[in-house]
Amino acid sequence: MSIRSIILALTLSVSSSAFAQTAAENQVVGTWRMMSATIDPGGKNISAYGQKPNGLLVFTPDMHFVEVLTDAGIPRFASNARGEGTDDENRMAMSRSIGFFGTYTVDEKGEFSGNRVEGSTFPNWVGSVRTREDLRLVVEGDRMTEQFRRPEGTEIRIEWQRVKKVTGGQLSE
Repeated sequence: MSIRSIILALTLSVSSSAFAQTAAENQVVGTWRMMSATIDPGGKNISAYGQKPNGLLVFTPDMHFVEVLTDAGIPRFASNARGEGTDDENRMAMSRSIGFFGTYTVDEKGEFSGNRVEGSTFPNWVGSVRTREDLRLVVEGDRMTEQFRRPEGTEIRIEWQRVKKVTGGQLSE
């Protein structure tokens, strides 16, 4: 084997193991299902998205995320057209759900370190940057806890469960 072949093989080996190590270090990458969500305005611990919180949070390996949180108990609109809801229907849908997406970062330990919102159903969040100061994600196995502090100080806590991968139509680890 020539020296050139050895160097090429070594380079490929190191770069692929570095990629595998980087992917393994990112603790939040994957799909997460919301299990519970509570809000604590003034010392009260109430359901943030009703009795049936429903949501997904997806972190991609290329450092993008999308989060959609809803209250599964929101009544359906009388009209079957999204743009034809009544004021009350629209108000309830807006106040009991949110969707947003953007980019995120992890530190050298693979722990979540912040995000930047690029789009949101709540326009005031677009362009906002959150660090660990106001948004903490702590992963323990297949569970993750999200703690978020709104600008006025209200605390929100969301419990997430990692979603199992679907392979060939079957659930697997």
